[in-house]
Amino acid sequence: MTDSSGKVLVVLGAGPGLGMSMAHRFGKEGFRVALVSRTDRRHADYRASLAAAGIESRTYTADVTDATELKRVLGEITADLGGFDTVYFGPVSPDTLSVIPLTEAGAQDLMAPMQHLLTAPATLAREVVPEMVARGDGALFFGGGLSGKIPMPLLGNLVPAAAALRMYVLTLAEALKDTGVYAATLTIGGLIERGDIHRAFAAREDFAEGVGTLNPDDIADTAWTMYVERERTEAEFNALAA
Repeated sequence: MTDSSGKVLVVLGAGPGLGMSMAHRFGKEGFRVALVSRTDRRHADYRASLAAAGIESRTYTADVTDATELKRVLGEITADLGGFDTVYFGPVSPDTLSVIPLTEAGAQDLMAPMQHLLTAPATLAREVVPEMVARGDGALFFGGGLSGKIPMPLLGNLVPAAAALRMYVLTLAEALKDTGVYAATLTIGGLIERGDIHRAFAAREDFAEGVGTLNPDDIADTAWTMYVERERTEAEFNALAA
């Protein structure tokens, strides 16, 4: 059995969907939780939800796609909680990126998605991996999109960054082999229930009922199993296949 007492999960890009499901699932196993999001608007609700489940949590505000802010908040969490064992880097909020068809996109149109979807995770790894390797333990989960694996023209200029993130994580996992540090990608194809992206799409007049959705609790359950077993470096969740 995995001993989780005293361990800390950091959720970067915390939201009401998968971020909170990860917090609850790992918290259920004895983890303390640090939640990081761009604003503190929902932090009180997040803390109350976790407290009701008997989970200790702290909340922090930072734009995790900004290298300076990311380093700052990781330092604050370390000072407050004495370090952390596991980090989940979640998808960006839908209002931070614009989709431009690849038939119209130029080189500059690819740069913003790269900053959000690839550069920020790479900055995270650079900050936390050396200490994890020195300790011989730790885990990193990254939320990715199925468009990084299967061509999805509708997502335009976001696709190259999604593909780059997926390969980055898989290669990082291979590079960390035999170090005691685990890295994996949660490759998501569909709208995550309760999440911000799902709510944004559901509010649109042209939103079609029956669009594939995923239960974030199921994804978090899988992530926990992956954490314990440390065998798979990718789990795919595809609600678009039907």
